[in-house]
Amino acid sequence: MELMAIAAPSSLYYSFHQSSFQKCSYLPHNSRFPPRLRFPSSTIRASSSVALEPDLDTQQNQKSDVDLFACPICYEPLIRKGPPGINLPAIYRSGFKCGKCNKSYSSKDIYLDLTVTASSRDYTEVKPTGTELFRSPIVSFLYERGWRQNFNRSGFPGPDEEFQMAQEYFKSAEGGLLVDVSCGSGLFSRKFAKSGTYSGVIALDFSENMLRQCYNFIESDGTLLTSNLALVRADVSRLPFSSGSIDAVHAGAALHCWPSPSNAIAEITRILRSGGVFVGTTFLRYTSSTPPILRSFRRIQQNYNYLTEEEIKDLCTSCGLTNYSSKVQQSFIMFSAQKPQT
Repeated sequence: MELMAIAAPSSLYYSFHQSSFQKCSYLPHNSRFPPRLRFPSSTIRASSSVALEPDLDTQQNQKSDVDLFACPICYEPLIRKGPPGINLPAIYRSGFKCGKCNKSYSSKDIYLDLTVTASSRDYTEVKPTGTELFRSPIVSFLYERGWRQNFNRSGFPGPDEEFQMAQEYFKSAEGGLLVDVSCGSGLFSRKFAKSGTYSGVIALDFSENMLRQCYNFIESDGTLLTSNLALVRADVSRLPFSSGSIDAVHAGAALHCWPSPSNAIAEITRILRSGGVFVGTTFLRYTSSTPPILRSFRRIQQNYNYLTEEEIKDLCTSCGLTNYSSKVQQSFIMFSAQKPQT
């Protein structure tokens, strides 16, 4: 695909008023500053200086949130100061702190940064090529504007059908909390949130630009701005959630991009509740119908971890998941596995 330089859309500032965002000013087109949400000065801002002990009258309401988000360093549940809830305005107006590590976490632009390197001044984390590619603003912009559509050549049935297939696997998790790991521009995160099937949806990705693109799509659909949908930056191999706190995990066209699929699936198993469901899609390295010459080509592509169906099943089983099932179409696979009931 020929890539062209694409001008980013003008950035917006927003104010929060009566549980909704309202436009308040525009940045110049050539502004050097990233888009940020702006709230009245009387609201609580997320920063390391916020007093993070919850008030007694809000402690009960915030209990589920406190038990959910965890420090990516020590996995201690984070102390939250701010309005309860898993939605964009509530998360942005909250501060989070680890009582054990004494490290604070806050929103950057429109997502909550829960990476190990959050707030680092000099150190910059650089991932393998397969991960870094999707941190590019051009690739992030193009992902739903032509890039993803090419997946049908490999047998992907398309987002609408893939969403319905995933929903069937997630039947037992209805009403629970779903995390869409490696969500990219939030193609499926938005579908899960709009379905009203889940108590909350967390769109999670390592790419800052993918999360900004996700917000742009959310902003263009006013119904999602105050829905139970939050944006979180995190590493799939170091998920910032308490053990056994998540009902469902989705990973669309993602596994092959992970530097260590085994670490990622082990983390997914850790955060799933008893009986929780993991559903993923990816490109298979080859199937029984793949010509030998193409099998060899897929094996030497070092930027991605293309696996076979047998390897995916073995990996899920090795990480403690059960009830594995899958659907295969050409090089496309959707697989599902479950954390054992205890």
